[in-house]
Amino acid sequence: MDDSAKIYLGIALMIVMMGMGLSLTIGDFRRVVKFPKAVIIGLTNQMVLLPLIAILLIYALDIRNTLAVGMIIIAACPGGPTSNLISHLCKGDTALSVTLTAFSSVLTLFTIPLFMEWSLNHFMGEDETTIFLNRFEIFKDLFIITIIPISFGMLIKRFKPKLADRLQGPVKVASALVLLVLIVGLTIKEKHNIIPYFSEVGIGTFLLNVSTLALGYFTAKIFFLGKKQSISISIESGIQNGTLAIALALGLLKNNDFAIPAAVYSLIMFVTSFVIIGFLNMKKSDSTREHI
Repeated sequence: MDDSAKIYLGIALMIVMMGMGLSLTIGDFRRVVKFPKAVIIGLTNQMVLLPLIAILLIYALDIRNTLAVGMIIIAACPGGPTSNLISHLCKGDTALSVTLTAFSSVLTLFTIPLFMEWSLNHFMGEDETTIFLNRFEIFKDLFIITIIPISFGMLIKRFKPKLADRLQGPVKVASALVLLVLIVGLTIKEKHNIIPYFSEVGIGTFLLNVSTLALGYFTAKIFFLGKKQSISISIESGIQNGTLAIALALGLLKNNDFAIPAAVYSLIMFVTSFVIIGFLNMKKSDSTREHI
């Protein structure tokens, strides 16, 4: 990817992340003090269990090195910008979903560089394609393309709430378009390899998505959370930030193979999320009082 394309990709991603900030307030960060259990369960699923499942699938399915790195990258990018909307449409706890998105967007500033470095060292080893990672550079890039635009979006939400409400719709459309353009562009560039890639990583990404959606729901139930909270934790566990994952693979690591799992996962996750969560949502609502 040339420098100009990297700049355009960075700007597009910043717009996407600003859109996330437009729906956040300081109160979303404070909510963890009032309702700690649901937030801790959700973040544990996102930050710990999801990458562990990805590693298990990599070994179980014998996914080759470059695609294995891509699997770890998509697993390390939780809380896609559309997760709050999906949670709302599925009648989950939207406030909890927004809170998890808020916290994961900050935590990934530290966790993504660690997962990227580990996956490259572990799966690429001494391979000549191994990429030297400068932790400070990764942290700086993530800060610029995530924290700054999210903070800017939050400032608009705080001081110009009506403007933030008007912008949310167009920015969400733009987010979807950015992801679509990235997937289409990657597909065109790798048109001769896309079917073999899909056959290699399709089952792995499908199983990663389905298992994390199910795990999110049932871990919430095991800890006696209500149905709405369980649905939101399920969605936040299974909906990943595919746009960020592809941008990191193409823009920072400059490797198309690393981006393939994120592209395939992004196509799969919307279908499975609506099917599984929709099925759960059609069940009779819990008669017991929901609590956190």
